[in-house]
Amino acid sequence: MSTIFSKIIAREIPADIVYEDDLVLAFRDIAPQAPVHILIIPKQEIATVNDVSSGDEAAMGRLFTVAAKIASAEGIAKSGYRLIVNCNEDGGQEVFHLHMHILGGRRLGPMLAKR
Repeated sequence: MSTIFSKIIAREIPADIVYEDDLVLAFRDIAPQAPVHILIIPKQEIATVNDVSSGDEAAMGRLFTVAAKIASAEGIAKSGYRLIVNCNEDGGQEVFHLHMHILGGRRLGPMLAKR
C-alpha cells in the first residue's frame, strides 16, 4: 500500500525534510499544531504500531534517538517537547504509515481534553 509518507520518501511529493538516514526520515508537518511540529517516519512502511515486529526494533529505536537530535537542533530539548504515536482510528491515526510527532516550542498543556 502506498501512503503520502511513502511518496515523500520516494520524493514524489515535496516535504521540508529536517533529517534523513538509512532507517528514518523526518519532515515538518504541513498543518503544525505547535511552533515545532515534525514527523519522523520509518522508511520501511509499517501501517500501525500493531504491525511492528522484532525485525523493526532498530528503526523503532531510531525514531527516539532522532527525536532527541531534532529536539536539540530545534532548540526545544531543554524546555521540553512531546512525542506522540497514534494507533488506528480511535487513537487518532490518520495516515497508516507509522509515524512519531515531535511537538514543542511552547507549553503544550494537558495530554487529553476532559470529556
